[in-house]
Amino acid sequence: MTTIRLPTAAPPHGTVLGTAPGTAESAEAYRAAGGYDTATGPDELLGHLTASGLRGRGGAGFPAAVKLRSVRDRGGAPVVVANGEEGEPGSVKDRWLLRARPHLVLDGLARAAAMTGAVRGFVYLADPVAGDSVRRALAAHPPPLPVEVVETGHTYVAGEETAVVRRIDGGPALPTAKPPRPYEKGVGGAPTLVSNVETLARIALTATRPDLRRSIARGTLVTLSGGPAGPVLTEVPYGVPLRALAARYGAPAAAGALMGGLFGGLVDARALDLPLEPGALAAAGTALGCGAIRFLAPGDCPVTTAADAAAHLAAESARQCGVCVSGTRAVGDALYALAAGAAGPDTADRLHRWSQGLPGRGACGLLDAAAGIAGSLLRSFPDLVRSHLAAPCPPCAAAAPAAGRNRLTVAVPQVPEPPARPRPRPPTPAPAPASAPATSPATTAPPTSAPAASPATTAVPLPTPADATTAVPALTPAAKPGTTALPAPAPADCPTATALPAPAVSPVSATTLPSRAAAPLPPPVLKGTP
Repeated sequence: MTTIRLPTAAPPHGTVLGTAPGTAESAEAYRAAGGYDTATGPDELLGHLTASGLRGRGGAGFPAAVKLRSVRDRGGAPVVVANGEEGEPGSVKDRWLLRARPHLVLDGLARAAAMTGAVRGFVYLADPVAGDSVRRALAAHPPPLPVEVVETGHTYVAGEETAVVRRIDGGPALPTAKPPRPYEKGVGGAPTLVSNVETLARIALTATRPDLRRSIARGTLVTLSGGPAGPVLTEVPYGVPLRALAARYGAPAAAGALMGGLFGGLVDARALDLPLEPGALAAAGTALGCGAIRFLAPGDCPVTTAADAAAHLAAESARQCGVCVSGTRAVGDALYALAAGAAGPDTADRLHRWSQGLPGRGACGLLDAAAGIAGSLLRSFPDLVRSHLAAPCPPCAAAAPAAGRNRLTVAVPQVPEPPARPRPRPPTPAPAPASAPATSPATTAPPTSAPAASPATTAVPLPTPADATTAVPALTPAAKPGTTALPAPAPADCPTATALPAPAVSPVSATTLPSRAAAPLPPPVLKGTP
């Protein structure tokens, strides 16, 4: 089970985790914390993002402000997409974010639309629970532009930006050749911003707290696994050493790590002294990627981990590129043979050749990731590779390679759905007064007792649960003052109706009133009605 750990030292309103990451945030709670505020305009916000250096959190780490300007400068009618598909098996941050803080993401999406001039938006995801959460959030706080939720199957390649565009346009969630990139020609042929949901969340945080723009840009969600205590989702600042993360979150004796999901490859124990910072990690030949880090415990064999990763990639191939199908299968088979002690003497040479020759030959990054896994194993653990060529490895034999790819999967933290808010009772119409029967002078009919006015006639909502700290209101819009449908008042009771003098009539019998045509009253002018 994946647990959530709050950062130890960070401004409470400058973090994506927020103050209550274990519960779904309502529209009311988000607005109360400053969300959806319009004080920071789109041009000013774009300046803040440029100054802060915010980078994308989907894996590539591209500067967010540059990407926004690229879409804006293409002109036309741009489209913005919040990408929450999250195909990396070791990452849970995006699905948690859509389940727990959908308003933060939707706020960022609306602000991205304002900065790019977009006229349509999409939330793209593969998690049905997250989809329900986003739909509730859209109903509770409708955005300023049309936003549609698009669901797809959960695969490794479905979140690649051209696959996102292809799926939204009605095709399969499979990558296409580039160019064009989505910012040039995306959804429906329009310039399209495909942005990771954590990136959008940090855009919204920057708009709410521009004074914290630097710390917002330099914080990141990470999914840490491999320790005996189980996976952890937390938020950390750039610069913290990998070794400190391992010690703090349950893997103090880690022998290395699988970095950036499956994209950053394997690193040995010496690399754990590197800071968690994209530039420093890239210079060392690895990557932060989506922020998923799997630490290698002392009993774990890196060869088994590499074989698990390659098997996952081979199974997730889109089957569009022949070189990807054959290349990932060849890498996976060679690594499993190495783990089983059945590799031939040329296995290491073949892995090295593939690690150099395969990158860049597929339509997406899947083949690159497989080649990177092989290359990083040879580079970081050469002695282990040689020992596996000489004799079987007991830890690898005990790891049951046949089920290996499932060992890399991390479960999404559970986020309780907010309890449904009790609906107001509908107004109860007052009963019609009973007509008095004719009575003889000697008999007096008892008066009909009028029922006491029910509170429901004013549509007063039921009280909410007493424990306001745990009861989360439903993500449905609360009735605003003046919007509740009330019975139309009689013209004489309306303070704004034009009063007409009563027509003069002659005295008549109490039992026979002559018919008359009364002058029609003008309709009441209900000023101030929304």
